[in-house]
Amino acid sequence: MSKVALITGITGQDGAYLAEYLIKKGYIVHGIKRRSSMFNTDRIDHLYQDPHVENRNLILHYGDLTDSLNLTRIIGEIQPDEIYNLAAMSHVKVSFDTPEYTANADGLGVLRILEAVRLLNLIPKTRIYQASTSELYGLVQEVPQKETTPFYPRSPYAVAKLYGYWITVNYREAYKMHASNGILFNESPLRGETFVTRKVTRAVSRIALGMQKKVYMGNLSSKRDWGHAKDYVRAMYAILQQDEPSDYVIATGITTTIRDFLRMAFAEIGVEIIFKGENVNEVAVLNYIDEKVFIERVGEVYLDNFRKRIGDEVVGVDPQYFRPTEVDLLIGDATKARTRLGWEPKYDLASLIEDMMLNDIKLMKKESYLKEGGYEVLNYFE
Repeated sequence: MSKVALITGITGQDGAYLAEYLIKKGYIVHGIKRRSSMFNTDRIDHLYQDPHVENRNLILHYGDLTDSLNLTRIIGEIQPDEIYNLAAMSHVKVSFDTPEYTANADGLGVLRILEAVRLLNLIPKTRIYQASTSELYGLVQEVPQKETTPFYPRSPYAVAKLYGYWITVNYREAYKMHASNGILFNESPLRGETFVTRKVTRAVSRIALGMQKKVYMGNLSSKRDWGHAKDYVRAMYAILQQDEPSDYVIATGITTTIRDFLRMAFAEIGVEIIFKGENVNEVAVLNYIDEKVFIERVGEVYLDNFRKRIGDEVVGVDPQYFRPTEVDLLIGDATKARTRLGWEPKYDLASLIEDMMLNDIKLMKKESYLKEGGYEVLNYFE
């Protein structure tokens, strides 16, 4: 019999990679997605199967972490062997604007899943993975951050996730549930467009193609530990295969500023940028083009127009992108995961940025072509 997994947030970055990973392992995967008037399944469309197909390995359900009856019904019907709770209102800046909803979904939503498993008498059967976040560390109390590092959340998102973390620990200890937290530091080409890494690679691609003049950022000095979500879903799976539940930091152990992430993204297309000024007056200008690399990555047709832009500003700072309470440094220590799970990342930061840039150049070319009415050869970009 195939194992059955339930993934909340299956249409997100991690959910899409995890669904693909589990299906390859022979799982039947059920996913929960929120109802929308627009299609929001782009990341998993390649896995989609028509409902009329027999023996499907991917089945989607409408649901929301704020609806306990809905969650209980779905879990009761599916009787999953494993639950991966990846759903959340996950944008840190937006959580300051929607703190109540963030607390309801990201905090109480975890409780609703745990309670459903308990009330349905599934504790002996169902293992639970809770997606915690590096933002729990916030105003860091220790460098690098590991499982025993004290938390100091600095946003409504992180505070809500703190409740989710501790209620998972509490249910594990109170009811002997196989419930574990993964504290992840991850990105990928499937990251949402408003998240900083994807905002950068998308903007650099658009600037290279002549679709955008400049990108505005927030705190360029913030340091983050960025790894590839493809590596991190392997860790999620491994956590639920352990005999005993526990909590794990999953990270690369290398930190990079947003400023350097921008440099590396431009360098991926053969472009050097130089930063000038300080604080809100800091800008980056185009300084040099390696034309061979640019042609290889972007295309010769775009070179002449881009060459004319040498000396132009392409990065600026906008204070509206600063958070009310900043998180300046996050870097994880994944020694426990390496030791107990045998987990090692396959991607370094350079290969992550390469993957993201190649993906976004392709997407932005497609977007530009569609705006010009070029529908008839759309499969050229596939």
